[in-house]
Amino acid sequence: MLTKFAVKNYRGFKDRIEWELSNPSNYSFNQKAIKDGFVKNGIIYGPNGSGKTNLSMALFDIVNHLTQKFKKPDYYKNFIYAGRPNGLVEFDYTFKLGEQVVEYAYAKSRDGKLINESLSVDGKIVFDHKGRELFVDTVSFPMDAMFKEGLTLNANNVSIVNVLLTSYPLRTDHYLLKLRDFVNGMLWFRNLDIREFIGMESNVYILDEYIIKKNLVDDFASFLKTVSGQEFTFAKHEKNDKKLLVEYGGEKVMFDDIASTGTLSLMLLYFWIHRMKKEASFVFIDEFDAFYHYELSYEVCKRLFDLDCQVFTSSHNTYLMSNDLLRPDCYFIIKDNVVKPLNACTDKELRMGNNIEKMFRGKAFES
Repeated sequence: MLTKFAVKNYRGFKDRIEWELSNPSNYSFNQKAIKDGFVKNGIIYGPNGSGKTNLSMALFDIVNHLTQKFKKPDYYKNFIYAGRPNGLVEFDYTFKLGEQVVEYAYAKSRDGKLINESLSVDGKIVFDHKGRELFVDTVSFPMDAMFKEGLTLNANNVSIVNVLLTSYPLRTDHYLLKLRDFVNGMLWFRNLDIREFIGMESNVYILDEYIIKKNLVDDFASFLKTVSGQEFTFAKHEKNDKKLLVEYGGEKVMFDDIASTGTLSLMLLYFWIHRMKKEASFVFIDEFDAFYHYELSYEVCKRLFDLDCQVFTSSHNTYLMSNDLLRPDCYFIIKDNVVKPLNACTDKELRMGNNIEKMFRGKAFES
């Protein structure tokens, strides 16, 4: 699990900003939102321009150099804080992988080149690479002088994590393999003016074709009815069909032509949920409910938070801010370069019966 993330000098974040997931409170309700002592599910709120999207995209920078998964083509545009264009963007991750705590930190230049990189396990440094200096735990990773010199100079800015992964035989339970698998299972996506995603997949799919080829048409229809109350009678399809057809009084029309913007957004969500069930580790959906009715947003959240992986979203929909869905330590506020859960934003003791949406609207969480 991801237990902590921090970034500095990234886009609008001049100073270091931290997102802590390792200090949940002791609430007795909605305990499924906590897993192994860490926050598993949550929603981030904040004013426009507060950094919700930037925080989520920064978190997924790790996908860019540790995986071959899909990358946002314009990710490194305006990558660095404009006031320090010659500095470095600093990233800091803490993971709980099995019984081990893995801390991974690195820094990149404005064009995304990896400059510094370090990794430690349970407080013990595995390697630390800064400029022309490199320390490596040669007991765990023995290497000759020439190999170490090549790593130290590292003119092609290759991640040392990837070098160790590909150069040494590792046990199946090795922390580097666990780290690789976790990052491979990370997914960020949003559906606003355009659809964008980072991670987990190496391909781009046509959603209609995917649903038909995977024989998921009936399941998709059931999903739409369950979460939104909409009933569609899909025509019988062959596996080589590329478009979903809906039957209306003996006529067939293309689903994409009659579905609303919100329903098409649900189609994208359905696709990702189907993929997330199999291999996702950490998912962030940016402004997931931009086209949803507030009650639909609630139903979607319930389904998302039932998944085994960590799932977080950003939203402006305070209807979701309810102890029936999550709990105060799973709702986060980002403001003035600080991310805090609701329970840390007030001196009041919060209970299951509190209407935290009403309290939020009444500015009870301003501290």
